[in-house]
Amino acid sequence: MPSSRVVHVRTDDSAVVATLRQGIERIRTELEVTAEFPPEVEEAAVRAAAAPRLPDLDRTELPFVTIDPASSQDLDQAVHVERDGQGGYVVHYAIADLAAFITPGDPVDLEAHRRGQTLYGADSKVPLHPTVLSEDAASLLPEQVRPALLWTIRVDDTGEGTDIDVVRARVRSTAKLSYTEAQAAIDDGTAVETLQLVKEIGEKRLARDAARGGVSLPLPEQEIDTADGQGGAWRLEFRTLLPIEDWNAQISLLTGFGAASLMVYARVGLLRTLPLPDPRDVQRLHRTARALGVDWPAEMLYPDFIRSLDPGRPDHAAVVLASARLLRGSGYVAFDGEVPAEPQHAALVSEYAHVTAPLRRLADRYAAEVCVALCAGEPVPAWVLAALPALPQEMQASGRRASSYERAVVDLVEAGLLVARVGEEFDGVVVAVEEKDERRGKVVVSAIGVEAPVDGDGPVPLGKDVRVRLEQADVETRTVRFSLV
Repeated sequence: MPSSRVVHVRTDDSAVVATLRQGIERIRTELEVTAEFPPEVEEAAVRAAAAPRLPDLDRTELPFVTIDPASSQDLDQAVHVERDGQGGYVVHYAIADLAAFITPGDPVDLEAHRRGQTLYGADSKVPLHPTVLSEDAASLLPEQVRPALLWTIRVDDTGEGTDIDVVRARVRSTAKLSYTEAQAAIDDGTAVETLQLVKEIGEKRLARDAARGGVSLPLPEQEIDTADGQGGAWRLEFRTLLPIEDWNAQISLLTGFGAASLMVYARVGLLRTLPLPDPRDVQRLHRTARALGVDWPAEMLYPDFIRSLDPGRPDHAAVVLASARLLRGSGYVAFDGEVPAEPQHAALVSEYAHVTAPLRRLADRYAAEVCVALCAGEPVPAWVLAALPALPQEMQASGRRASSYERAVVDLVEAGLLVARVGEEFDGVVVAVEEKDERRGKVVVSAIGVEAPVDGDGPVPLGKDVRVRLEQADVETRTVRFSLV
């Protein structure tokens, strides 16, 4: 399923854009979410932004860089990497420190607990924290001195983390790089040393992940692109990740593994978990592969099989989508005194913690605070321990809300962009078939960036190229439906 940038709503399609924005407001009303904060929360955030609690330790000499989508202003992470002189590396990973601004129980803190995480949709979002903090005072913007949690991770020549520490420090990013800019610099040889070493470590850790049996589904991401976000073209596309995104993600994963090891050793903290797949789902995936004629050697474990798939092939794309069933049930588990009975994240084959996105995810602030205390040899703060038991449920609820919001916005934009194209025919790939009715399934139409239901007079051919007709695009119900030609 190659990337595509075909469907456009141009700046002169003001009525369509207005309809989409009105639809997003209806979604927010339905889900009872709003981007606006109560006045007392905004006022508390403004006061906090003006008077952060800056740490004494100064590490502004380290030339950090941030690597994010070009439009991002809520910059949680900045990285600096250097060689250790013994074949390994020293990773410095600065994470925005919300505790420099938020006091437990204050209005910003209480509102963050109510929201749980930032919700993303089209050119707008529902932020976890007021933007005076998340996109300004607490964000690791370039050439600004910021309070941060500074993780220092030693990595050996195989990419394995060998030692980890985290302290509070003042840091300064020297550059805000988009993924495209970072990738281009690496490709043309002009990248600073940190980027070159992120690539080296990333490649080594991806190889370790494969050897360990980790699972990552190689599906392109369906995205809404609103151009400049100020009334420009709106379009849907399937976007394949650039290599730098995988390498950069490995630095975050490295930190999450290290944080989890600290908490498991001390028997206190908050882990991100995923249960092992149900054997029946693995068997179902075997049947799907066999039905599509996709070779799955008997001795090959499912993580290696998934890694071998090419989502650019229709039959493989259908198997990758079917593999998602194996990764259901992710959650959080809090503990104090005893390690949980099932602490692992099955897709990562290890204990793991979320600690690198506190501007956008509530749980990260608490897990990181546990690690700061443990590394300092101090007791975990009472306010952290008091909040831990409720965090898994809070994050589960906010996760459901985020999923509903993001899916509803995509459905809305699909319908809005396609209203004028009802009756047209397109090439697509059937990626799923309903178990209870084989005449219904799901089709991906890459040329217009859409994944939607499809109906047939007979069984829908899973994993096959098909010709489909757009039968319905309804903005009010956020429904798009195709039929087989």
